[in-house]
Amino acid sequence: QLQLVESGGGLVQPGGSLRLSCAASGFTLDRYAIGWFRQAPGKNREGVLCISYSGSSTNLADSVRGRFTISRDNAKNTVYLQMNNLKPEDTAVYYCARSFYLLCSPKEGDFGSWGQGTQVTVSS
Repeated sequence: QLQLVESGGGLVQPGGSLRLSCAASGFTLDRYAIGWFRQAPGKNREGVLCISYSGSSTNLADSVRGRFTISRDNAKNTVYLQMNNLKPEDTAVYYCARSFYLLCSPKEGDFGSWGQGTQVTVSS
């Protein structure tokens, strides 16, 4: 059964760091592009970062450039989102999703399987 499970969210102070995990089961991560998305209260869901089947990353949000990175551990079948220098505007529910394709795309419609999300709150 195909499943994506996010973890690692929580409450962090501005300037702090968190690492989110997206553990996959039922398929092999390195055969698909995997994206991280987020949805803040009252806002539409937006793409954050994506990693292709080959391991190359694509930034989907200018606001996280230089602060967030995406990586993958094939042995653990897990994708990570490392978030540094967090800001209050990063507060959102973060989701990982599996693309239909090998390469990254900014289109939500290109992602067909989603996790349940993990809450990240940045506040002092």
